[in-house]
Formats: sequence, structure tokens, C-alpha cells
Amino acid sequence: MVEAFLLLVILVIVVTAVSDYRQSLQFQNLNEEKQNIHLEVVRDGKRVEVSIFELVVGDVVPLKIGDQVPADGVLIVGHSLAIDESSMTGESKIVHKDRKNPFLMSGCKVADGYGTMLVTSVGINTEWGLLMASISEDTGEETPLQVRLNGVATFIGIVGLAVAVSVLLILLIRFFTGHSKDPNGNVQFQKGKTSVSDAVDGAVKIVTVAVTIVVVAVPEGLPLAVTLTLAYSMRKMMADKALVRRLSACETMGSATTICSDKTGTLTLNQMTVVEAYTGGKKIDPPDDPNSMSPDLCSLLVEGISQNTTGSVFTSNVGDVEVSGSPTEKAILSWGVKLGMKFEVVRSQSEVLHVFPFNSEKKRGGVAVGLPNSEVHIHWKGAAEIVLGSCTKYLDVDGSIKQMTDVEETYFKKAIEDMAAGSLRCVAIAYRSYEREKVPNDEEQLAQWVLPEDDLVLLAIVGIKDPCRPGLERLCNYAQMLVLRCEWLLETICKQQKRLLWNVEYFILMQMLLSRILLKERSFVLCQSLKGNRLLEIYR
Repeated sequence: MVEAFLLLVILVIVVTAVSDYRQSLQFQNLNEEKQNIHLEVVRDGKRVEVSIFELVVGDVVPLKIGDQVPADGVLIVGHSLAIDESSMTGESKIVHKDRKNPFLMSGCKVADGYGTMLVTSVGINTEWGLLMASISEDTGEETPLQVRLNGVATFIGIVGLAVAVSVLLILLIRFFTGHSKDPNGNVQFQKGKTSVSDAVDGAVKIVTVAVTIVVVAVPEGLPLAVTLTLAYSMRKMMADKALVRRLSACETMGSATTICSDKTGTLTLNQMTVVEAYTGGKKIDPPDDPNSMSPDLCSLLVEGISQNTTGSVFTSNVGDVEVSGSPTEKAILSWGVKLGMKFEVVRSQSEVLHVFPFNSEKKRGGVAVGLPNSEVHIHWKGAAEIVLGSCTKYLDVDGSIKQMTDVEETYFKKAIEDMAAGSLRCVAIAYRSYEREKVPNDEEQLAQWVLPEDDLVLLAIVGIKDPCRPGLERLCNYAQMLVLRCEWLLETICKQQKRLLWNVEYFILMQMLLSRILLKERSFVLCQSLKGNRLLEIYR
């Protein structure tokens, strides 16, 4: 009996140790996958995407709002660059980076502006790496279910131990007082008559009974079974290309009744292209035909596209063009290339004086460029309805500047609404001339200069399309089978907020999914089926 108990204890210890070891390996691999961030760097004059683990000293890294500084380095060039160093210094004050204060620390966030940095140290050699090396990482985090089960196991164990001790004491007292009998009815212990060896054997049997109660009562395998189940679930989800960052998410998703998802990059491919364009006061078809524009209009458009951007265009020796940047930037830069833009040539023909980085609150960004003839052009780009509201003129098809009357303004607003109704992201490009004498000469004053954003001349309004992600219909069918209520949090909602601006593909995919689609603005959608040519109207 004792040998069986020892074997059972050894078996539990071995299984627990092996399970914990395998789980630690899985978490180590998961942690590496979670930290494997991909970013763009400039190598050999070309932007390439690399893993953060492949970052080396000497790499040039572009930074923009929302980015995390991947390594320690120095600022090469920056425009209104502000860094949140609270993760390193503990102070919530935003630090502005310029020539006087060019040092950047790994792990800090870009709060505003954009710039380019030169990597000087990576990995454990960074300030963040030295800080993390001095802190022991706790990987023994338990899920809520494991915490509750451990509490239950502890309570049951205490009760079982109390019962076992009580049984042990009662049986020992009965045994040594002569009240315990064997199956034949004989008293097991008689004082002065029972030998020491028989007394010890009887006591050992009683202790064995107590130990048996403890072994049976303590649910040692319950937390172990939960751990194995969660680890198995995590492996299955990884096989389905679902990255489980926290093990507790496996049990949390079992109770999920609502899935919230954005549109861009989740339901769509995030590979945007310009499919519609309004320039010169009219719609041009195809949108990338430079012959539909006057040379002056095309020149100003190309100048604004190439200078007012955080992306870049690289032309290889064989003539292949590679565009990098955010999806929206890539779409507009690709459109500019089709219009005949020579990116590096155009940028070399003017000097960037000041930059107003794209801001998610103002939904636009601007740049002031100085021309060789001492003129200054201020280019703006952003949400079409906002930029249009700052325009008082527009550039006509013949290249002449005309006053924007109510008729033209209504025409452009209608164009924006039509493109938005087709699920297109609308971006407007505008500019204005400015006197060189009014531009601050002092560097500090120039850094505080607010770009004029009134009296703009509208150059173009473009509609950018983002295609659906393959397999979305299968995903919707799965969600329907699971009877989940999905809330699609979308960005493109029309001004009246009466309907959701989806393209036809979304209508097909979602008609059979839900009887209601609940939006952030509590509006509902008009679903269309091409197959049956039916309309399903869902009102408030």
C-alpha cells in the first residue's frame, strides 16, 4: 500500500513538472512571437521591412506618431517630434526632440510629429534593456479560473486534512483503549498482552487510512487538468493562426457573446488604391490620366504629394518602383507616380521649411516648402470634408485659380458623399501661396509657427478603396453558427449617420449574418443581395 502511494506521488510530481516545463517553453515561444514587431528601416538607401530582432547598429529608422522607439539612437532629422519618455523617466511631460536634444531611448512613444533616427545601440545594450535586465520577470501568472480552482482545491485540502487528522486521532484512541476489533471480533490491542510489533503494525494501518483520506480528498489533479486544457487550447488556436497573448483569453473567449471589430486591416486587406479622382473642378476617368490635367495643376499636385508625406518611393536600377509608408500614403504616392511624379527629383527642387504632422484630431497634415524663386507653398492633405471647408478657391482644368462659389462647393460635397457611399476613403489635397517674409527665420520661432490653413486652393479630391479580406464570408458563417452578436465599429459613416457606408461585398457577406447590426452610432445598415436582387431594410 505504501509503495502504491509513493508511486502515485512520484507520478503526480513528474506529470506536473513536465507539464509546467512544456508550458514554460510554450510561453517563451509565445512571448517571442508577441515581441516580434516588424518595422521599416532604411538600408542601402532603400526602405525594407525587418523584425525588431534583426535591427542592428547603423540602421536608419523612420518614426511617426504612435510608433515605439525600437532602439537607442540619435535624431537625424525631425519635424515637431515629441517623445513620451514616461516609461523611462516616470515623468509624464512630453519631451521635444531637436538638434539640441537629439537622443532617443528605446521603449518610448512618439507623441507627435515624425522624424528619422540613427540606431546606436540595440537589445540588452539599450537603456531599456539594462533596466529590464535588473528586473526579474514573473512568468507565473495564473488565469482567473486557475485562481478560483486553486482556492477550491485549498479549501477541500484543508477540510480533507482536518477529517484525516480527526479520523487518525479517533482510530488511534480507539485502538490503544481496546475498543478496536478485527473482523473476527477480537480486540486488536490489549495492554500488556499485545506485542510491540503488532501495536506498530496496527498504528501503521491507521496512519495509512488517514493518508488515504488526504490523498483522495486533495484534488491535486484539478488545477493540473485545467492547465493542460488551456495549453492544448492555446496550441490549437496557434495552429489556426490566432495568437493568444494571454492564456486567460482561452477561457474568457468561452463566455464571449459580442465581438467588436474595426474595418480597416481587419475586415479588409489594408491595401488601398485610388479609384476615383476629382481635379480641375471635374471628375477624371481614369483617375491616373495626367493628360486630363493642365501642367500647372499636375505640377502642384505632384509637389504636394511628394513633400507632404511620411512615405517614400524607391526606384530600382531596373525601373521597378517600390512605395513604402502607411496604406493611405502608399495609395496617394502610387497615384502620384502614375501621374508622372519623380519622387526624389521633386523633393530636391524645394526645401521643407516647416511641417504640421498629420493629427488624428484635426484629421489633416501640412507642410511649408520654399521654392528656388523665393516663393513659399503650403500644402495640406487630410479628410476631404475638413480640407474642403478651408478652401475658398479651386484650380480649374486649365490651371487658373477660380473662386469657389456655392455651386462648386455643393458639387464637391456631393462628390465626397458619392464616394463615401461607395465605401471609399476620401482625401483632399489643397495648397496656398505664402509670403517668404512672413516665415519665421529663427529656428525656435519656426518650430512654434502655426501653418496657415485658411484661404486654401483645392487641387484634388481622391477616393481610396480598400478591398475585402479573403475568407471573410466563411468567418461570418462561423459567427452565425455560434449565434454571436457582432458590432462592427466602422470609420466611414455618412454625415446624417442614418446608414453604414459599405461597398457591395459587405452587403453580400452580412445579409445572412444578422437580423440587426448594432453600430457605434446606433445606426443600422441597408443590406443588399446581388444574387436575389433584394433589399433588406433595417431601421432604428
